[in-house]
Amino acid sequence: MSTLILGSGHNALVAACYLARAGEPVEVLERDEVLGGAVSTVERFPGHLVDRGSSAHIMIRHTGIIEELELAKFGLRYLDCDPWAFAPAPAGSALPPIVFRHDLDRTCVSIERACGRRDADAYRRFVQIWGPRSQRVMRAFGGAPTPGRFVRSFWGLDARGGGSALSREFLQSGDALLDSFFDDERLKSALAWFGAQSGPPMSEPGTAAMAGFAALMHIVPPGRAVGGSGALTAALLARLRADGGVVSPGDAVTQLHRDGGGWRVRTRSGRNLFARTVVAGTHILTTLDLLERGGFDETVLADWRRRIRVGPGIGMVVRLSTDSLPSYPGAGEAESARGLQLLVSDRRQLRLAHAAALAGELPPRPVVLAMSFSALDPTIAPEGEHQLSLWAQWHPYRLADGSEWSTHGDREADRIIAEVDALAPGFAGSVRQRHVQTPVDLERELGLIGGNVMHVDMSLDQMFFWRPLPELSGQRVPGAPGLYLTGASTHPGGGVSGASGRTAATVLLREQRRRRFLPWR
Repeated sequence: MSTLILGSGHNALVAACYLARAGEPVEVLERDEVLGGAVSTVERFPGHLVDRGSSAHIMIRHTGIIEELELAKFGLRYLDCDPWAFAPAPAGSALPPIVFRHDLDRTCVSIERACGRRDADAYRRFVQIWGPRSQRVMRAFGGAPTPGRFVRSFWGLDARGGGSALSREFLQSGDALLDSFFDDERLKSALAWFGAQSGPPMSEPGTAAMAGFAALMHIVPPGRAVGGSGALTAALLARLRADGGVVSPGDAVTQLHRDGGGWRVRTRSGRNLFARTVVAGTHILTTLDLLERGGFDETVLADWRRRIRVGPGIGMVVRLSTDSLPSYPGAGEAESARGLQLLVSDRRQLRLAHAAALAGELPPRPVVLAMSFSALDPTIAPEGEHQLSLWAQWHPYRLADGSEWSTHGDREADRIIAEVDALAPGFAGSVRQRHVQTPVDLERELGLIGGNVMHVDMSLDQMFFWRPLPELSGQRVPGAPGLYLTGASTHPGGGVSGASGRTAATVLLREQRRRRFLPWR
């Protein structure tokens, strides 16, 4: 075999597709019977196609990967989430909701009604400034994180005060950015909660670009794959098989070691495979464990493990089947149900939840993002029923009191549902069935170590040329020629983008071509 791919997460499959398209013999090895990792969909409840991980796809629609791999020909179809976000009025308030539409003018009308003319004008200015900046960030995400690429990506951006002012604006916290534009706390809270979907709170330095990503939604809104998040995986698999790629589910890789001019890979079923190159789409700590079993330098591996910060865990998910959609006062389903329901009206709630997680405690109040995509795509639920995913931050993987998550999961799910019910009275009574994914469940089912859906913290010091470490940021492992890294552990990080997979394949193919022209090296 020319190349073995370890894991079937979407980045690994993207890498496999680009390699197979280039004529490389490729086999994907996956420990799970369900392919796709966190980008997969299963029937949790009768007639319900429920996502195991991601639900809304934001970044991949900006990368060009869907078009380059012609995934529409292999069944992938996206529906625009429009409105892309909705922020209800606080419980008991007569204020109108804030509705974020793809159309900027209509969004500004909603903000003016809810927050006043000044903030509506400020939001327009925010989008005009941070839309182009966010496009440049996406361009920087599209390839290897070299200094030259970053300079080229951001060349030509303007800021009052020149380059030093621009760099300062990118390095500031998301909260500082939002405070510099807006007055209304509810508007700032909605945008801060959207930005915090990457993991870090908007109080941390370097998170301004995460808050600024909201401007990108007015260029291309979040997409919902018809049939569930796993429809992306299904299209990638169909593309891969059409180009001759092989996929082997249910056979975990147990050891990885260098063997002559290639790599020896052993699996749980007893397979003993040889490949010239390997692309590891597994969590970086899982990859390091495989290398250790294969005899790689233990001192080096121990140093890398100590320096890679997974963090306390990000959150948990409650998947629901319901009789109806949440009914928020002052808003119809067409406004509230088709995008991200940002159920926070004060950033204090975000800050308290994150501080509790750092202390190993449950949040005083769960911070909830609701998604009800059966309103957009009725194929995922039986007629007369709906389906919701409630994502809540921040819930620590390890609890300071030493208690197990098995004793907290159902109670936390009750609290998360209650947060929705407080803003959409009667919602709790509509719930028919539920499936709870605690941080421990996310690790057990999806291989997300520590329950971190981004693999490792998306803090400034673990992004770009530092993700997950400077030595590993080129998607290669020093001292391990022919081994390439992809997945959320690598640049540009978590979320559904596929960019890391394309970069890994590009680097691998470029180095193969170089070796062909320089056979003595």
